[in-house]
Amino acid sequence: MTRFAALLVTLLLARIGANAPAAAADDAAQAQIRTALTLWMDDFNAGRADKVCGLFAPDLRANVRGVPERDYGALCDLLQRSLADRSRHYACALDIKEISVWGEVAVVRLVWTLTVNENGADTLSVEPGMDIFARQPDGTWKITRFMAYQQ
Repeated sequence: MTRFAALLVTLLLARIGANAPAAAADDAAQAQIRTALTLWMDDFNAGRADKVCGLFAPDLRANVRGVPERDYGALCDLLQRSLADRSRHYACALDIKEISVWGEVAVVRLVWTLTVNENGADTLSVEPGMDIFARQPDGTWKITRFMAYQQ
């Protein structure tokens, strides 16, 4: 019976060990995605219009409640025009709820909180959403689809 138990423990440890590379890859992907989102937030908050399109894949489809679907060009144009508008100041905060990775695709559940200051008055928008990232040919992770809904 002791040999059987030893064999069972050995097989179980081998199975756990086989999953370790996948778990490490998922952890690395999660860290890369978390970093990409945080850098995007920093660039947006600093008004770096030349950098805010870098988080999105060329095949982007963006759905935000109440507005028509946007592709990469439309979203990029909106972001750059908004940041160029000196009559307003934008600041966003990021709350990542979950990052799940499946191979070359990842899903991020998050909440963006956007504060828009215009003429000294702040407007706050809280937008829970879901971002779908795809690993790009160069190894970076970019948003290929997202949905956001203002609370």
